[in-house]
Amino acid sequence: MNSFRHIIALACLIASFRTHAGEQLAANLKCAVIPPIAAELQLLQGTWEGVREEADAVEKSTEKITITITGSSFHFHRDTNFWFETTITLPPGTDPKQLHATIRNCPPAQADSIGKVVGAIFKVDNGTLTLADYVLPGEPPKSFAAAMSRYVMKKIQPAKKSTAPPATQ
Repeated sequence: MNSFRHIIALACLIASFRTHAGEQLAANLKCAVIPPIAAELQLLQGTWEGVREEADAVEKSTEKITITITGSSFHFHRDTNFWFETTITLPPGTDPKQLHATIRNCPPAQADSIGKVVGAIFKVDNGTLTLADYVLPGEPPKSFAAAMSRYVMKKIQPAKKSTAPPATQ
């Protein structure tokens, strides 16, 4: 009879550990899960190259702009003196779609921009990303045609690393 009590006590103890271990495992998994990227943000992921188009320009700009978006990190690069690292958010329910970019880092000449938020309307159509920026808290352009300038970008594929050994001479 005495050993029967020990078995029941041991079974209750094991059941308690299993229950709490499951709760702890679930809690640990909740912390480890990375939230999926929203569908609209997913469309923007990757590296884009293009140019800035001015509404009243006679000639198109030939200055190459590169934008790289990974998760919610948005890196804008024109040259060594004009680049910005930002974190973007996509306000829901906007038409046209909008993004807000909070500047985290930039060249020393633009250091007063850190912490500022820049807005843009955007669209992705047939592999082309079109952005028209505006200054917050101002109103976004109602359309891309109404924007003073816009960036027209094509998605580029990352350079593939060769798996072949280097050629010998």
